[in-house]
Amino acid sequence: MKTKTFTFIDILRLLFVLSANNNILLASSFQINTLRSTVQNTSHLRRSVLSIPHKLHSSSSNPEESSSNYGELERLKQEEQRLAALLASVREQKLTVIRERPLKIGIVGFGRFGQFIAKSFTKYGHVIGTSRSDYAAVAQDMGATYIPMSDMEKFVVEEDLDVIVLAVSIVSFDETVKELVPHLVTRMERKGVNSCPLIVDVLSVKEHPRKILLDNLPEECDVLCTHPMFGPDSAKSGWNDQTFVYEKTRINKVLYNDCDPLDTDNADCITSEPTQSTSQASVEGIDRVERFLSIWEEEGCNMTPLSCANHDAYAANSQFITHLMGRILGAQGLQPTPIDTRGFQSVLKLIENTNADSFDLFYGLYKYNRNSDLTIEKLRASMDDVTRTLLRTELKEARDR
Repeated sequence: MKTKTFTFIDILRLLFVLSANNNILLASSFQINTLRSTVQNTSHLRRSVLSIPHKLHSSSSNPEESSSNYGELERLKQEEQRLAALLASVREQKLTVIRERPLKIGIVGFGRFGQFIAKSFTKYGHVIGTSRSDYAAVAQDMGATYIPMSDMEKFVVEEDLDVIVLAVSIVSFDETVKELVPHLVTRMERKGVNSCPLIVDVLSVKEHPRKILLDNLPEECDVLCTHPMFGPDSAKSGWNDQTFVYEKTRINKVLYNDCDPLDTDNADCITSEPTQSTSQASVEGIDRVERFLSIWEEEGCNMTPLSCANHDAYAANSQFITHLMGRILGAQGLQPTPIDTRGFQSVLKLIENTNADSFDLFYGLYKYNRNSDLTIEKLRASMDDVTRTLLRTELKEARDR
């Protein structure tokens, strides 16, 4: 596992957390979420720490006051070392909590991306992959197990999976979920109504899979919608500093973030994070979600909680338009020249990266994100506007001659 570098501000944030709750040393697995949530709510401490250098600089203009600051830097460095040791201890305890009950993770769709995430998952738990092609040898090489998709009953019912990750394409997602449901029902009939594993999607659009999962899965199945904003090419050197977007969609039959951003009259929805409950099913459900998220967190990802609706709104104006421009420019047949500028080299790199992905991915980004049409309309309007500006400037120049 990569060694993570902690700044002085990170350490002070931890001190704030520890002083707020002396029992935060993760005595139970539920406190993984407590630590994350509490740290996220301490931004005011960050602002206070960042103001320290300014205050010291301001006071240094007065010789009498500046003399009182002698030794302050040494004291802060000593405090930094003490807190770094404390932080390392807490992180080690967190890893112990994660590893004392490792997850058993099934991956449906053991192709390139499925194998990519499986390699990291094997560090924290047992991985079982399934796919239409035979990847038994690949799975064995990485320390995972492989079950052919033709034997889904064994994969879903016989294996005691905690989590099932659906790593299939956008266009086949609906069919995959519908094929999975009967096996989940059989498992619940044989092993109990609360035996349904956590179902996770990793698609590049979010409202589409969210609706399919909620419309088709038994309500006893918890749902986590995620989007790793990276893949085998962009993160071939590791997941550190890569963005991981997630929405805790349903836990113990309770829906979260169940709001349409276009429906301003809907006040009857829950947008808050799941909280600890006296219900054993809720506690176990939240714990399972936190253990799964902690894998991405420990691999160094920037964890970004975001509703599926907001994700798609942002993605249309970032991910989709990037792929759209890459496809448009690629269709022009642009080639390197002997006098390429760095800007043009960046254009060629964009074409290469976007066209390396399958057309199914590009089509899925368009078809299954309701914001994509508007992005295309804005692009057309912008092109027309720029063209008209050029023509007006040319006409004006001709008249002025």
